[in-house]
Amino acid sequence: MKKLLFSLSLGTSLAVLAACGGGDESAENTNEETETQEEAASGNNEEAASENSDKSAEAEQGEGHPEMPEPDLEGIPDVVAEVNGEEITKEDFEQTYTNQFQSAAMQQQMTGEELDQEQMKKDILDGMISQRLFIQEVDNRDMSASEEEVDEIVGQLVEQNGFESEDELFAAFEEQGMAKEEVMSQIKTESKIKKMIEEETGEIDPTEEELQAMYDQMTAQQEEAAEGEVPSFEEIKPQLEDQVKMEKETMAAQNLASELREDADVTVHL
Repeated sequence: MKKLLFSLSLGTSLAVLAACGGGDESAENTNEETETQEEAASGNNEEAASENSDKSAEAEQGEGHPEMPEPDLEGIPDVVAEVNGEEITKEDFEQTYTNQFQSAAMQQQMTGEELDQEQMKKDILDGMISQRLFIQEVDNRDMSASEEEVDEIVGQLVEQNGFESEDELFAAFEEQGMAKEEVMSQIKTESKIKKMIEEETGEIDPTEEELQAMYDQMTAQQEEAAEGEVPSFEEIKPQLEDQVKMEKETMAAQNLASELREDADVTVHL
């Protein structure tokens, strides 16, 4: 649940968590994760992943798949990094790493690829540093979040996780140890970050050329994977527009994170 709050808003914060430390390959992973959110909604919920991971491991190990790895948390210092005087603690890092590791381990079960946990730790910490810089920057810019903007994100959370109401959503957070006040505080911060990224991006009006290029790329990938009939350009044009906007927001988030880090006082202890 806690990680989900950082995965809203067309991947703005998620783009930073997944991409700022890893270049083009990480950006590609970001797009895949964001698409998974849109397609699977609650299937990307970290708590659901945690509950299902043991069952998936048992089933797949029986079919000759590699054994489900465990997160390596040996030697994590009490303070993992300092960002302009603010600490990223061992507890915060281990929680974030464990949540993301669960998803990566399940993916590894399907692909058979070996996880590079040292690189994963570096990328996740880079993302946490960028996230902290974003939070500091929205305060510096005195960004605000309207009631309507906050309600929109709450509605997204309700829908993405398959709840019937906001009460069910906040009850689920309560079960995870997060009071409603804490949840709302994080949602307001996420709304401010979203608005800041939109300011950096400016108005996005995808051109026909951009949409056609996106469609051609998608078509080639789908044909290569032999995934069946490809829908027409006009049928999926709205989705293509959303994808182009998402990519431009992701790029703006990455650029802003890089700029902020250049001027920041960051000390890494990991």
